[in-house]
Amino acid sequence: MTAPAITVVEVTDRPLDLAAHEAAVSDRRAGAVVSFQGVVRDHDHGRAVVSLDYEGHPSAVQVLREVAAEIAADPDVYAVAVSHRVGPLAIGDVALVAAVSTAHRAAAFAACARLVDEAKARLPIWKRQVFADGTEEWVNCP
Repeated sequence: MTAPAITVVEVTDRPLDLAAHEAAVSDRRAGAVVSFQGVVRDHDHGRAVVSLDYEGHPSAVQVLREVAAEIAADPDVYAVAVSHRVGPLAIGDVALVAAVSTAHRAAAFAACARLVDEAKARLPIWKRQVFADGTEEWVNCP
């Protein structure tokens, strides 16, 4: 049996490519590839958002590697790819991409959900949202 692969782990200011992440987890044994895109939306808690900016701590990529390794340690997982974007993002831009391959769909859905949830919970990346009324708010900032 081949060990699970962590094929992509990146924190970058460049646009993210879902298809590249899906291709990176491709495996002949896989019957399922589940992917996720976190997209910048135009609202938050009933307020209109016009833009946002992500700032990452220098340890962010290492934390993302740790999260990916934990998901890859699941014996059902064949491969994991995950990236988070930093810098200024516009409405519709992709902020997070994750992909996981497994033999069966239920395991792939579960592993991808864990990957996204753990990344969001643990990454030292903070979001500054700018609202239509000119106010702003930092999210996930200690």
